[in-house]
Amino acid sequence: MKTETSPMASQPDSAESETESRINAPVNRRSFLRNSAVAGAGAVGAGLLATAPKALSEESHGHLTRGDAALLRFAAAAEILETDFWVQYNELAGIQDDEVPGGSGNSAYATALADIDDDMPHYIHDNTDDEFTHQNFLNAYLMSKGAAPVSLEQFRTLPGSTATGSSGKPRLTNLMKLTLDTSWYTRYRSDEHNPDLDPNFAFPQAVPDLAKGQHTAIPRTDADTSDPNFLQAIVNTALWHFPTIEQGGSSLYPSMAQRATSVEVLRILISIGPTETMHFQTWSDLAGDAVPLTAVDPVSGVSVTFPDLNSAPFGGELFETGLIMPEPCPFLSRKLPRCSIIRPTQTKGVAMGALKFLTSMGLFNGQSSAFFHLMAELAEQADAAVRGGM
Repeated sequence: MKTETSPMASQPDSAESETESRINAPVNRRSFLRNSAVAGAGAVGAGLLATAPKALSEESHGHLTRGDAALLRFAAAAEILETDFWVQYNELAGIQDDEVPGGSGNSAYATALADIDDDMPHYIHDNTDDEFTHQNFLNAYLMSKGAAPVSLEQFRTLPGSTATGSSGKPRLTNLMKLTLDTSWYTRYRSDEHNPDLDPNFAFPQAVPDLAKGQHTAIPRTDADTSDPNFLQAIVNTALWHFPTIEQGGSSLYPSMAQRATSVEVLRILISIGPTETMHFQTWSDLAGDAVPLTAVDPVSGVSVTFPDLNSAPFGGELFETGLIMPEPCPFLSRKLPRCSIIRPTQTKGVAMGALKFLTSMGLFNGQSSAFFHLMAELAEQADAAVRGGM
């Protein structure tokens, strides 16, 4: 096991190898240049430029450096993807209104989530609304500076849930085959280790079974709501998926901010980032309320056990559900006093690390090689940004 110095955490070597192969899979370059990449100004959500890689590397971006534009483009792409899966949650268990339209709610799923916390529909709705504002602001800002915004509409092809309440729209992301790394839970409770200083330390998984096999976080069909025990397992998976995603954003933004040249771009990154941390804090608390149980997926046959984190062999400072504040840990140097911080925040390779984290999660199961190629291009450009560069 290896812990990456990025928003992702430890992944088995086999999963990491598979992720690498998907991101680096060969794609017809001419087809990619013709069909994929960055949307032209004024065409967000409607089409894609034919010369994306050239645009990424050669355009002047008006008042933005190439590096700053690349940082914001990757952030915009990440927010578009995040918005896509939060919309799926909101359609089934949030509040459908003018701010977050679509779907009509799934009573069984929504009730099971609300049994965890009465405010769950509001939390899901507001998190979704926040992600919409992030993606829209970042693209609008890029356009205001003469830089091309990002569109992923070409890749909105994945089938989603057909359960009652789903809009049935094609998706960018897949919430029905997730493999979740829950080691962030113990990472934030450890006072001895920081992945930036201990990149090879493997933090224990809070829910080991979620790190193997594929698990659905939403009802795939109405049949998934017929067994209360399995429905609760789906709800538990969602409860762990929520903070797993948001802790990634909590690290991504401060890590990218260190590469920004413009003070205004720096301000954008350090202003959006803390909202991801607010989401993370909310969801990390609620994850501890997941109901202990064992269930078997009637479709895949995959078994999952959600342990009682307050009882042996769990329990203690690494697992007690009431301990939700980040434990002080070594920071920058072990010669300095421990400090309570977001971790990791190492900037090297952060965008590619985030992409690998999302891919290993199974969030893009079913996506095309062109999609992975585009996302790799965006990540590479962001990771190439240099503070004070052109």
